[in-house]
Amino acid sequence: MRERIRVGTLQVDAALYALVRDEIAPGTDVDPERLWRGLNRLVSQLEPAHRALLEKRDQFQSKLDQWHRERGAGRIDPQDYSQFLREIGYVEAEAYGVEVCTENVDSEVAQIAGPQLVVPVDNARYCLNAANARWGSLYDALYGTDVVSEADGATRSADYNPIRGARVVSYANAFLDRTVPLAEGTYDAVCGLSVVERDGQTALEIETDTGHTQLSDPAQWIGYREEDGSLSCILLRNNGLHVEIHIDRADPIGKMHPAGIKDVILEAAITTIQDCEDSVAAVDAADKVRVYRNWCGLMRGDLQAEFNKGGAQVKRRLNSDRTYSDREGKSLTLPGRSLLLVRNVGIHMYTDAVLTEDGKPIPEGFLDALLTALAALHDLRGDGEIKNSRTGSVYIVKPKMHGPAEVAATVELFGEVENILGMPHNTLKIGIMDEERRTTVNLTRAIGEARERLIFINTGFLDRTGDEIHTSMEAGPMLPKAQIKDQKWLLAYEDWNVDTGVGTGLVGRGQIGKGMWAMPDAMGDMMESKIAHPLAGASTAWVPSPTAAVLHAMHYHQVSVADRQRELAGRSRASLDDILTPPLLPDKLSAEEIERELDNNAQGILGYVSRWVGQGIGCSKVPDMRNVGLMEDRATLRISSQHIANWLLHGLVDQAQVKSTFTRMAAVVDRQNADDPDYRPMADNLEDSPAFQAALDLVFDGRREPNGYTERVLHARRRQAKAQ
Repeated sequence: MRERIRVGTLQVDAALYALVRDEIAPGTDVDPERLWRGLNRLVSQLEPAHRALLEKRDQFQSKLDQWHRERGAGRIDPQDYSQFLREIGYVEAEAYGVEVCTENVDSEVAQIAGPQLVVPVDNARYCLNAANARWGSLYDALYGTDVVSEADGATRSADYNPIRGARVVSYANAFLDRTVPLAEGTYDAVCGLSVVERDGQTALEIETDTGHTQLSDPAQWIGYREEDGSLSCILLRNNGLHVEIHIDRADPIGKMHPAGIKDVILEAAITTIQDCEDSVAAVDAADKVRVYRNWCGLMRGDLQAEFNKGGAQVKRRLNSDRTYSDREGKSLTLPGRSLLLVRNVGIHMYTDAVLTEDGKPIPEGFLDALLTALAALHDLRGDGEIKNSRTGSVYIVKPKMHGPAEVAATVELFGEVENILGMPHNTLKIGIMDEERRTTVNLTRAIGEARERLIFINTGFLDRTGDEIHTSMEAGPMLPKAQIKDQKWLLAYEDWNVDTGVGTGLVGRGQIGKGMWAMPDAMGDMMESKIAHPLAGASTAWVPSPTAAVLHAMHYHQVSVADRQRELAGRSRASLDDILTPPLLPDKLSAEEIERELDNNAQGILGYVSRWVGQGIGCSKVPDMRNVGLMEDRATLRISSQHIANWLLHGLVDQAQVKSTFTRMAAVVDRQNADDPDYRPMADNLEDSPAFQAALDLVFDGRREPNGYTERVLHARRRQAKAQ
């Protein structure tokens, strides 16, 4: 039993209590005892309503299940179904005149369109990598990925390959030609860059092999940097994003370029979500201490990480801001880091890091809101070099809310937290993850509840698919997962989110976001596909790495999201009837098709759960059946486990077949992780493997798990593994 400190009627884990007292509270002018008393009040006043919201979810699911059972699998009359959902209050009356009016929002959220990273906040090295991914090398991103072909000798190798290097430079030059074009000629012909005085004004002069030229739009040049009296950096801007051209004739790359260009640096991850939720495995007070400590270090600006890389010890810290001279020779400063948001847990999560007087866990979201906001006071009150929000705001992304009432409860919680911490009203901003079906169909009302705080709506298509399967569990067997992505409900859902965000005035005050690219090694495919997100009117979209952020940033240079949103404002809204159409299987599948789908689901579940339960890794690149690395988190786990549970319910598979498949796939996953010294094999002792048993629990109990969530099983089995 861990030691606890009694504060009022609460029992606080001693390590958590010490963290607040010794590390987070100092410098905030918040008395720790006042904070704990405030939490005590939150729990006593808000928890009953909080629990009632969870019960409401169960009531809706029970009514849905009964309605489908009475009609039989696969039999849905769209008109009857829509009427039923309205009668029970699942679909609420349309709200009109809702207008977002959030104030004091940083430009990275309100105006700049660009990539967004999501990173587990329990890993300091990853936290810092993501926070520093505001700027990244285009040359490195191209050289190290499959965006540039390896054909004709342009292979990626340990030593520098000049053939590949030349191809990278050519690709980057083509990007510059499209983004910041020259008045005459192309960047392939550039042999000199200089800043000159012309007619009493500073100008950028560009020399090509046919003469002197300038930018087609001279206003795109906004600054420069000199080192030792020589021009070292040209700063350009397009669609609100910045591009640096670095010049160094002594550099190994620069000396091969006629103009001495050694790199092109792109402004990349404009915002980053530091995640306390889906990408972390925080199951107890010790884990939560690590989460809060890292977030506090980011907010103070002093988080550091030391690690061994290539045989050398490396220390990483937050980058400084970037300074230049502007066109008039005055100092110009741009942020050196991504603007940080923090994602708290959903309202269904409870934690025993703090217990009530009678020994019951408290809502984990209450603790997250209070302590992540407390840590953010360091940023709001600090005057050091490292600054996150320049407008005095704290950005909290709230996941897995079901409908407007849960959004309203979160808004109330944030207001109470502000009172406890002495923050001005509406300091805490809210990002709504539109990833649950009841939020989607009532999105305008949900936005209305948060209209003074809203800075973010994002389609989480992975969790949204898991919720779709669970919500319609009794409606009939679902299509194979790959086919679900092409169904009209999902396409309408993505458009509905953008239509609603544009229609409620979120543009200019917050982000309209899209989901994750799941294949971090398939950057060539990402460049082909992910341009669809800015074209859809999304001002941000998730990427799996800093490298991916650099590459995806090129899409926002190619597409003006602001122009695209103005175009979309005039279209008809997506169809709610389409959104309410479950992705049911219309025809029978062959035994081979069923086995292939079952193998794929089981292998993916085990690949993820084996690391989550065995090693506490909340998000990782998990090889699939073809050994293609896929970014997996609890959202993908939710889909796969719910999918098998659905097929079990409707008789496409049986328990013996499922268990046999998991047994075979355990050996496959063990082989895929054979080189990991920290991996705990499953196949040798399945009955005593917490990871393997977690996989079975997720499937065999999946139908009964509230909303199909995976946390209860994962947390229980992770605790078992930690005890072992």
